[in-house]
Amino acid sequence: MWRRASPYRSSKDYVFPSIQKNGTQPLQPDMILKRHIRPALAKLGIDKVIGWHSFRHGMSNLLRECGVDVKVAQELLRHANSRITLDIYQQTVTKERRAAQTLAFNELWPDNTRFSDLPSDRTHEHPRGLQKEEVMLLSD
Repeated sequence: MWRRASPYRSSKDYVFPSIQKNGTQPLQPDMILKRHIRPALAKLGIDKVIGWHSFRHGMSNLLRECGVDVKVAQELLRHANSRITLDIYQQTVTKERRAAQTLAFNELWPDNTRFSDLPSDRTHEHPRGLQKEEVMLLSD
């Protein structure tokens, strides 16, 4: 579909050609950010300055969320080794953090009461004096 819509359709043409250079050169990465990505983010109400490095981190986290093997992610991101991918680029996913926190809180709560089963009112007190809402705030 992209190739059909592009004025530069040969297999030797760039996917993102520079119209000003008559397709003989690719678009400069900064121009893609300036003309396309940042305006799209602004329309979404995102005012954070985003660069290509942000996309690398996002791609790394997306690969992790999708269950892609760390070695595959390392190779796709062209990192020298998988420690860079794991220690610098990938962050824990919110679902993973929430599951780990729930497991920990369930072990801490008395009488085998599960954290998710506690009433929402402030009458059920944690053995350390914390209310359920306070514990939930700590987990966020």
